[in-house]
Amino acid sequence: MNEPAGRLNEDTMRVGLLMEGVQAHQQLAEASLEKLRAHTRGLDEVVRDEIRRTLIDELQELTTENRRAVQSLVALRRAANARGVFISMGVAALGAFMLCALVRWALPSASEIAALRTQRDALTQSVARLEQRGGRVEWRRCGPLARLCVRVERKAPTYGEQADYWVVKGY
Repeated sequence: MNEPAGRLNEDTMRVGLLMEGVQAHQQLAEASLEKLRAHTRGLDEVVRDEIRRTLIDELQELTTENRRAVQSLVALRRAANARGVFISMGVAALGAFMLCALVRWALPSASEIAALRTQRDALTQSVARLEQRGGRVEWRRCGPLARLCVRVERKAPTYGEQADYWVVKGY
């Protein structure tokens, strides 16, 4: 009986040593896992920091590109405004030139105006003479034969040997 008891002690010892080894390995594994968790937490912070830095860099580049785009658009607007002003001035100048040309073509020149004034004065004198000679007489066609007749002043005296001349109305 000695032997099985010795063997049992030896086996128990081995199992005990194995258990100690397993326990030591388990503690080592748990310590390693804890270090890994701590390292993972630190790695998570490092990754977040790196993502933040990358995001900040990208946003700064985007801001720079936006500023360039805004500057380009402002320059484009200025150029368009300047072009619009020049086109408007050109159209206005062309319109003014065409208006001047039309006025010069349609209206008489100074010499033509002087000639027309002279002609007007001569016509005015002719009309005055005509009025003195009976130009204001009111002529009509009267009766079924459409004979020529004139309005006379009935209150004025008659003239002629047979009193057959009458004063025309208005003279």
